[in-house]
Amino acid sequence: MKTRLADIAPYITRDGSEIRELLHPGQHPVQNQSLAEAVVYPGQRTWLHRHHATEEIYHLTAGEGWMTLGAERFAVAAGDSVLIPPGTPHCIEAGGTTPLHILCCCSPAYAHADTELLEPVPAPE
Repeated sequence: MKTRLADIAPYITRDGSEIRELLHPGQHPVQNQSLAEAVVYPGQRTWLHRHHATEEIYHLTAGEGWMTLGAERFAVAAGDSVLIPPGTPHCIEAGGTTPLHILCCCSPAYAHADTELLEPVPAPE
C-alpha cells in the first residue's frame, strides 16, 4: 500500500493544526497506528492538549519552534524527534519565517475523541 502527500486533502484537527492523514485505519489497511503530516504556520501554535490512550512521536522535517511537553518547554528544529507519552499535556509553536512540518506517528491511531483540549479555544470571529 502506498499513499502520496500531494494526493491527500488537509483538514484541521481538534488541536488546531493542519494535517494530512498519510496512513490511518479509517481510510487505509493499517491497523494499530496512524501517520500524518502536520503543518503549523509561523507565529501559530497548536492548542495545549493531551491524548489519554495514544502515544505520539513527532519528527520535525522542516522549520523550527518551541515544544511544550508537560512542565518542559524547549526548542525544536528539523531533524528532531519528540516522544509524547499518553496523558502528557503538549503543544508546539512555529518560530522563524517558514512553516513547521511534523510527521506525527500515533499508536493507537489518532482519534478526535482521544484529544482533550486543556485551554479554552476562542470562538471564530
